[in-house]
Amino acid sequence: MFDCCISLVQRVLAAPGYLPKWLFFISVVSIFNSVQCYVSGIKLTQKVYSKAPSKINSLSCRLFGTWTFVACIIRLYGSLFYYEEHIYQLTFISYVVALLHFGSELVLFRSCALDKGFMGPLIVSTTSLAWMYLQKEFYTGSSW
Repeated sequence: MFDCCISLVQRVLAAPGYLPKWLFFISVVSIFNSVQCYVSGIKLTQKVYSKAPSKINSLSCRLFGTWTFVACIIRLYGSLFYYEEHIYQLTFISYVVALLHFGSELVLFRSCALDKGFMGPLIVSTTSLAWMYLQKEFYTGSSW
């Protein structure tokens, strides 16, 4: 198991450019975010949805943790197989879904505020989307 993890890290570090490293880093951070949703999640999740903390319960927190973990796995594959057209697109779409979710919670449902709990997901999703959009041809050999 440990050798497998070292092999993954070495593979990502050997990848050209910084995008695969970024995707890997975000995946690792997301693993910890997912675990905290199951272990002690309500308080931290309430910070993201700061305008509606009473709507966060154990079930919604575990669901958010599961959703985050699925996105984490997609992004982990994106960091390893950045040159694969379909995986690149799927990774990109995972950030589109995240941005749509958080954007709708901010604008439509008004459960989020532009505060430090919300800014992390907003910055990660917009930065990743812009970076992936601009670098697709470099990594996959084909344009949008």
